[in-house]
Amino acid sequence: MPICIECRHPVKTLWTQYSGAGDPSSGHNIRLTVCKKCGRFCDKYVEHDFVVLFIDLVLIKPQVYRHLLHNTLMRERDQFDDHCQQPSIIRLGTLLLLFDVYLTWARIEKQAAPDPKSPTGGSNLGSLAQQPIVFQYLFFLILCTFSTLAFHLSIRFLTSSPFSPLNFLGLLPTYPRPNSVSTALLVSSSTKLFPILMVIWDYDVPAAARSLGWAVVANNVEALKILLDCGYGVALALAAAGAVARWLVGRAVLWVVGLEGVDSAGDSGVAADGRALWALLVYAREWAGRLAVG
Repeated sequence: MPICIECRHPVKTLWTQYSGAGDPSSGHNIRLTVCKKCGRFCDKYVEHDFVVLFIDLVLIKPQVYRHLLHNTLMRERDQFDDHCQQPSIIRLGTLLLLFDVYLTWARIEKQAAPDPKSPTGGSNLGSLAQQPIVFQYLFFLILCTFSTLAFHLSIRFLTSSPFSPLNFLGLLPTYPRPNSVSTALLVSSSTKLFPILMVIWDYDVPAAARSLGWAVVANNVEALKILLDCGYGVALALAAAGAVARWLVGRAVLWVVGLEGVDSAGDSGVAADGRALWALLVYAREWAGRLAVG
């Protein structure tokens, strides 16, 4: 059942369609439903295009997340509301993965100073740098794929498994829609698409990684809080667990090819989310302390 994106009150319909009120494709024959509880439109984003949705996603507005996660993408049975939407989510996930591959590759190459005496020509990729460029790309594709799977599967386990520690501790009841959890994480990670601006502006990759890490973590936390209807503490714990799982799997893959220390001194894509989350927690603690003193 859809909900009002303002007050989360369940509603039967989000709009009423009238016949004979102009061109049906223009949307002029649709009247938005007004929520009986809060008196506002149940879902104003019904009439907005993707550009407005993306801007509000970047601004972390709870209403746009409720629109996407409750009223648009997913059904109550944890299925996509439309057969055309599942390929769109898959394309978004693929695009995010490809951007992550590029950024991870670029960050790892920039972590250490080149060694002129190195037989690989100064590259810090070790024996991997001697391989063909296609092989190197496949390696980073595997690295990012496993890391992303670890991130999603760990959060899905903590939210939807009856064996979740959060369930045993009574912090979060079992959420029966794991696919919705992954969809929320994908949608909230759309901030990672900002590196497309590198086509226009050549900016410092490590600095961009830190900024993107902050933005992605904040969006992930907000999406989990809205979807699961939990507090920020639980949402932060879930995001932290996903970041740790992502980092551990990434380090394991790097260790297999002899690059076990490569992400300890730089801003690799594997550890960016975890460090950004830790910085966010430290900043929140300092901010809370200032409020208490004031």
